[in-house]
Amino acid sequence: MDRIDRLESQLAFQDDLLETLNRLVAEQQTSLLLLQRELLALRQRVQQIEGPMVAVSANEPPPPHY
Repeated sequence: MDRIDRLESQLAFQDDLLETLNRLVAEQQTSLLLLQRELLALRQRVQQIEGPMVAVSANEPPPPHY
C-alpha cells in the first residue's frame, strides 16, 4: 500500500508541475508575441525616420577631411 500511495503522490506532484509549466509557456508565448509586435513597430518607425534623414544627408557635401 505504501508504494501505491507514494506513486499517487508523485503523480499528483507531476500533474501540478505540468500544469504550472503549461501556464508559464502560455504566458511566455503571449509576451513573445507582444515583443515581436513592438519590434515590428520600432522597425517601421526607424525606417520612417531614416528615410528623410538619408535624403538630407545625400545632399550635403562631404566634410573637409575627405
